[in-house]
Amino acid sequence: MHAANLVAAMKSKDPLLQFRGMGGSYSKEVGVHLALDYASVSVMGFLEVVFGFRKVLKALALVKKDLEAYRPDVLILVDFGGFNMKIASYAKGLGIPVHYYIPPKVWAWNQKRALTLKAITDQVYSILPFEPAFFEKFGMQVAYVGNPLLDEIKKFKAHDFFYQKNELSYLPIVALLPGSRTQEVKGMLAKMIALVKEFPQAQFVVAGVDSLPAAVYELALSQGIQVIYNQTYDLLSHATAAVVTSGTATLETALFKVPQVVVYSTSWVSYQIGKRLIRVPYISLPNLIADRPVVRELIQDDFSLINLRDELNSLLSDAAYRQEMQAGYALIRERIGEQQASVQVAHLILEATHKK
Repeated sequence: MHAANLVAAMKSKDPLLQFRGMGGSYSKEVGVHLALDYASVSVMGFLEVVFGFRKVLKALALVKKDLEAYRPDVLILVDFGGFNMKIASYAKGLGIPVHYYIPPKVWAWNQKRALTLKAITDQVYSILPFEPAFFEKFGMQVAYVGNPLLDEIKKFKAHDFFYQKNELSYLPIVALLPGSRTQEVKGMLAKMIALVKEFPQAQFVVAGVDSLPAAVYELALSQGIQVIYNQTYDLLSHATAAVVTSGTATLETALFKVPQVVVYSTSWVSYQIGKRLIRVPYISLPNLIADRPVVRELIQDDFSLINLRDELNSLLSDAAYRQEMQAGYALIRERIGEQQASVQVAHLILEATHKK
């Protein structure tokens, strides 16, 4: 989505630009010629990467070969750090200017990777307000361009007949956001839906994505829990509370001002490695941006039915607790600012490219 919005912003400034690369359906819709669909190499977790390593290596080889044959005037990388840093290094060796939008979270673990990032990029564009100060410690001038999620949310208009369209009752909605990758959804959804019988006074609705196999939501559907596809913003705009898998969705939920609990669990091996490497006090974006615990994080063993039930009960019934969370959300919104990220990055990349 963010890559596609950037392409659209750049094309609005120069309609003759041509784009080729690795991406998904959004990129294809805005005219990017896809040399590779990124879904084939989307893997999370340490152990999971090991098992998926062969397909990642194959994709790396394909992208490098394509990059050498195509020789673009500029390479734009978006997120996806483990993969894209290897591509950046290769492109730098070919003499291709490298611009990195949404850089790797090097501040979270193995912070010396910032020095590698400095060596293999020409310019980095950050969407998290605390990142420029971190990178400055490594001699990098990183541009903070605002957060593209805010741009998306500003464009959003809630559906007037959301309840009727999705055959929902008017009970308070608890939104379940289990993630956007198959392995995430499978791992998170079972624990989330165990809550349902504990809260008969609410209705639970799963935010589904139709790019995943329908079978990953079968457990929810078999228990009569509604799954609505590709309507996450509509769901959040009508929700009273949310249970959210750690990731981008936690910030989206905060920007929609929905009280939430953040959850995450992974394989035992990935967790043991991660907890020894990670150098930040929080894993959720709202807490990282606010630099304090705005939302509760239930990670691995803490992600239990008892803890989840108690936290959701507070989110639904404790007015003071909800109000305190809203104050934290207001701080997050203030720190993010009002810049249009895609427009800012498009301008900076084109300006740098025209100078060469």
